[in-house]
Amino acid sequence: MACSAVTLSIATIGAVVAVVCLAVGFGTDNWYEIRVNRTIIRARLEGNTEDLKNFENDARYFDRDEGLFRICFPQQKPRGVSTYVSPVQTECMNINYYLPENKISDDFSEERWERLHMARAVIGLYLVGFLFLFFSFFTGVAGCWKRSHGNIVATGLLQLLAALVDAGAMGLWHGVQYYDYQKLRDSMAYFGWPDVLKHKGHTTFNYGWSYILVWIGVGMCLLTSILFLSSAHCLRREKKTEQAKNIQYLMPVYPDKRQPYNYAAYPGPYYQYGY
Repeated sequence: MACSAVTLSIATIGAVVAVVCLAVGFGTDNWYEIRVNRTIIRARLEGNTEDLKNFENDARYFDRDEGLFRICFPQQKPRGVSTYVSPVQTECMNINYYLPENKISDDFSEERWERLHMARAVIGLYLVGFLFLFFSFFTGVAGCWKRSHGNIVATGLLQLLAALVDAGAMGLWHGVQYYDYQKLRDSMAYFGWPDVLKHKGHTTFNYGWSYILVWIGVGMCLLTSILFLSSAHCLRREKKTEQAKNIQYLMPVYPDKRQPYNYAAYPGPYYQYGY
């Protein structure tokens, strides 16, 4: 009893933490933080009117946080760029996944299409992962309520599937980053950035807290799946032990067809024989 109860309790807490981490990380925008040293860049662009105009209007010259759905500007925002206030009170603009496709996407190269399909797949895989977690909630409740070995095993497997799917989504997200900064050679990628932004110390790149939070959620999903499967093993072992203890109190009862002692069977009432 103690083994299954403890592991189930820890697994339940871990599952809640995993869902919270994945949901918060999925919905926030601090996945990739880009910081631009505008003071140095402004000094280098002095005297060039066209570059100074781009310096105030081009989003690439501003600090920004990139998420799965939005690009947000934590400090200043570029002029002429349409933004809105996000739930965390920062100026943001949406990332275009070209749904439906438009004239801009018609001119994409094959590599740009590959990058776009990977970015779409990241969102899709996360939604599938949340679906697995949703199903695991019901199997987990049923397993804890009924102390059902099968339901708890199903919960552990669903948690494992969610962890694998979310890890795959993270891998695809890194693939998108690789395409943006290493492989693509168009104006929308890092290759097309102004040279002044590429100088060492002018632009810095860091993974944000949303990215770290999602990895914590993936790890917690994996740990939770192991705990649920372990608790199912404990539960089966405890049930076998309980059955073995109960067997020794069960006495076999066999039907006894022998006549009792000092008892004689008579064929009928005495008056039939004239007594």
